[in-house]
Amino acid sequence: MSSIRRAAVAGTWYPGSATALAAAVDGHLATAAADAPAECVDLVALVAPHAGLMYSGPVAAHAYRLLRDRTFDLAVLVGPSHFVGFDGVSLYASGGFETPFGVAPIDEECAAALLRATPVVREYPAAHAREHSLEMQLPFLQRLASGAKIVPMVMGFQTEDTARALGDALATAVGGRKALLIASTDLSHYHDAATAARLDAVVIDRVSRFDADGLQTALDACPEHACGGGPTVAVMRAARLAGARDAVVLRYADSGDVSGDKTAVVGYLAAAFGTFAPPTGHHGGHG
Repeated sequence: MSSIRRAAVAGTWYPGSATALAAAVDGHLATAAADAPAECVDLVALVAPHAGLMYSGPVAAHAYRLLRDRTFDLAVLVGPSHFVGFDGVSLYASGGFETPFGVAPIDEECAAALLRATPVVREYPAAHAREHSLEMQLPFLQRLASGAKIVPMVMGFQTEDTARALGDALATAVGGRKALLIASTDLSHYHDAATAARLDAVVIDRVSRFDADGLQTALDACPEHACGGGPTVAVMRAARLAGARDAVVLRYADSGDVSGDKTAVVGYLAAAFGTFAPPTGHHGGHG
């Protein structure tokens, strides 16, 4: 039976009214637009953070601005499960996700295809009840691609086998669709800014080189590099299989850039995969 997943962090992590939310999202997008991005010829996938909108929104906007003047009929969202531990990937297979902008409907056809494609994907609605990693993507997605249906998934224990199986299944399930893949992740948590930058540079390097296997190796050695490392590996793998050629790091920042407190920060990354006009490999904003 179809069910609507109610917003869990509206009014706390982001504005609770449509008017205020639109103003906040549009403000972040306007600021991001001042930076000239590499020209994106074909967009397949994004990496975007999922903290409170005031903190990670300025970085997420650098990813989502690439949706302007593009049309997608499907957005597949993959994030980490912060509250519920389980094996595999939990797919919310029917109904929709509610935000102040309304209900983002689920693409039940693609959801069913994913359930058929691999046993690591299953229905486990409890994993979605409090989870913010997907919900924080929806304000940007609904603002810029309001016609796209969604397929929401959270990964439990982030094993290499799960990430690999999900990546392969994603590429199969979205074949022939005008689909956007989105990996939701923050980077290191609660180190001083200098330590965070060193840890985060490892992820940035692997992402910029479109090296999903290398990122997996780094995460196996040090899981604290990223809370959504497994989802990012899966989406990178699927993007490559779906024909993405290039990886571009669009922005890196940390929570201290907003709060002013650089003693214990969370790292944020925006990146995109697809086909980009030369030059590629732009590392805007980190270093």
